[in-house]
Amino acid sequence: MKQIAQYQDGRIELQDVPVPTAPPGGVLVRLTHSVISVGTERMKLEQARMNLLQKARARPDQVRKVLESARTLGWRAALEKVRNRLEMPTPLGYSAAGIVEAVDAANTRFRAGERVAIGGAECAYHAELVAVPDLLAAPIPQGVENWQAAYTTVTSIALQAVRQLQPMLGERVLVIGQGLVGLLVTALLRASGAQVMGVDVAPARRPLALAMGAQRVVIAGQQDLKHEVRDWTAGYGVDAVMLATASSSNAPTEQALEALRDRGRIVVVGKTKVDLPWETAYLKEIEVRYSRSYGPGRYDPAYEWAGMDYPIGYVRFTEQRNFETCLELMRSGTLDLAALTTRRAPFAQALEVYGKLLGESGASEAGVILEYDPKAAAASPPVLRAVPREPVETETVGQGAAAAPVPPAAAPTRRLDTPVTRLDVIGAGNFARTMLLPHLAGKIPLGTVVNHTALSANHARAKFGFAHAETSHEGVLADDARAAVLIATHHHLHARLLVAALAADRQVFIEKPLCLTRGELADIEAVLAGSGGSVLVGFNRRFAGAAVALKQALRAVPGPKTASFRVMAGPLDPSSWYANHAESGGRVLGEACHFLDFFCFLFDSAPVRVSAQAVWPTKGRLPFADSITAQVEFANGCCGQLIYSAEGDSTWPKEVCTVFGAGLVAEIVNFQTLALHTRRRRATHRYQGKGHPQEMAAWAAFLRGEAPHPVPFEETRRSTLLSLATLEALQSERTIDLS
Repeated sequence: MKQIAQYQDGRIELQDVPVPTAPPGGVLVRLTHSVISVGTERMKLEQARMNLLQKARARPDQVRKVLESARTLGWRAALEKVRNRLEMPTPLGYSAAGIVEAVDAANTRFRAGERVAIGGAECAYHAELVAVPDLLAAPIPQGVENWQAAYTTVTSIALQAVRQLQPMLGERVLVIGQGLVGLLVTALLRASGAQVMGVDVAPARRPLALAMGAQRVVIAGQQDLKHEVRDWTAGYGVDAVMLATASSSNAPTEQALEALRDRGRIVVVGKTKVDLPWETAYLKEIEVRYSRSYGPGRYDPAYEWAGMDYPIGYVRFTEQRNFETCLELMRSGTLDLAALTTRRAPFAQALEVYGKLLGESGASEAGVILEYDPKAAAASPPVLRAVPREPVETETVGQGAAAAPVPPAAAPTRRLDTPVTRLDVIGAGNFARTMLLPHLAGKIPLGTVVNHTALSANHARAKFGFAHAETSHEGVLADDARAAVLIATHHHLHARLLVAALAADRQVFIEKPLCLTRGELADIEAVLAGSGGSVLVGFNRRFAGAAVALKQALRAVPGPKTASFRVMAGPLDPSSWYANHAESGGRVLGEACHFLDFFCFLFDSAPVRVSAQAVWPTKGRLPFADSITAQVEFANGCCGQLIYSAEGDSTWPKEVCTVFGAGLVAEIVNFQTLALHTRRRRATHRYQGKGHPQEMAAWAAFLRGEAPHPVPFEETRRSTLLSLATLEALQSERTIDLS
């Protein structure tokens, strides 16, 4: 199928990409129309054409992330991450309509052949086929044509802004910015009984604003807004201002303040600078609100992707109910969308349309519709794959019965008699593209790359030379037992995918963690016992040059050792998928597992006892502790202390491991330096990276039949049980015995 792809150097391409797969509970939709949000998409295209210095100035937050990566990973790895992000294409589009092509088994609202309006910058792309979750789709009522319904999402943005403004009948509202969203705001305010004055810099917007219901339209630079407002309001000033501009200048905000009456209000819907001069804002006692996208539910993964709707008694207008409201306004004729539609073009001519948007004529555009050829689309029907869903996990990690021991025959310490024929990859996000795949490309034949996003899958295929790209793993695991698979998905999918891969006798690399519950570990062990496959978990630090050298030094030190691993991880962003406990397993299972495994590697012994404490915060927005400490006792008398902290200062190294032994103190800093203190001397050694290249090299050698498996499964099992026990120690506030 075809999809529009935008690159960070400004290029736009119409690419052939894999057919997407309907998400759990969602639908696969064949588009008939999609709307180009001229202001938003033009801004994205202009930003993409900036040079690196301009991009750095525009996004200082991203510069800070690069500097942090360089501090912990080194400049080479940090620059590779930046390069991967810059060359990765991104989709365009978020407001569309079409016909349901296929329905996931868990969806009971929609039927194949039904017309729907869809939204979401994460799924409703400019593409022939899109896969969307249930609550980001709404049925199109009779009397509404598909081209009109394609405006539903962008109209919902305007509707949510109007709801934030709370206009009263007869109020006078100034709408600064008469782009697509501003024009829709004008129409909705007029429908609510407010009187509207529109403001824009482009004279071509005047007739559009008048057609959408504005009483007056002021063209900045040609008319004096201050005098126009005084005349229109009898000198009082407007009751409210809607800022629907996209500007790095503070001029629109200052104009809004000047135009407002005493105790007026401002709603910001555009991406614009809002720097309120204190004197004016204070004296008028201005109220400022921001409007966030389509309405309640936006950016909440539990609502959008898990289908957990908000009860209408508590949230009258959710994002989907805003969709339905907009469709009803279209059906009743309240919204005249033909008046703001300035261009309709075939999807095949999309690149030409974008070229015009970036030219001088782009400033006069408002509503631009891409029309998809239903005859051409029908010629290539998609293959619908059944996507199994995760069972709802209601059991917390408890003491329970320990997972059954792995029979010796299942422990993958052997060499492969026959090299694998190819490597497939499930999950090709930035981590896999940056830290894993560059070290495997050219060392093993690459088969199929699978990613939820079709554009990302296609990019990985082209970048690394995979034979195929798909959006579902089902067909990939169904053939060729002599193939390997790399799994780098979100954590909650690990166990299910691993069990399926081992059942297909695959040699598997899976990013940490191995699994999230003891039950999942038992399932993995059971299938591994009868499988011809093997498992390597992405505990890369045990492969790092500094780690290998430290372990070698410790072999010459008699008696037990004590290690202290201090990790300054920084606070977890509550909006990150890592903050979704159901997806990540929390910081202990999802992140601290690295360092618990490192203790097991360093001491070469089984953990027998662990105690743990949540430091801060122990309650609040996150469903788990952001900072923890843990103390682990090992069978050979060694002891490991982990301090995993969200607090600290950025001048301190992110990872510091100090080991005390007889006549030796050793310290690793960010796996870049190893200092050995012995015999009253200090020797410092320097290394690169945290072991990803060495880890991939060791696994590739195993896949080619040149070396034994890098890590016996029993070691992985020990580390996993230790992580689960550490979480249990936190939850129960007691010491957990693993012996």
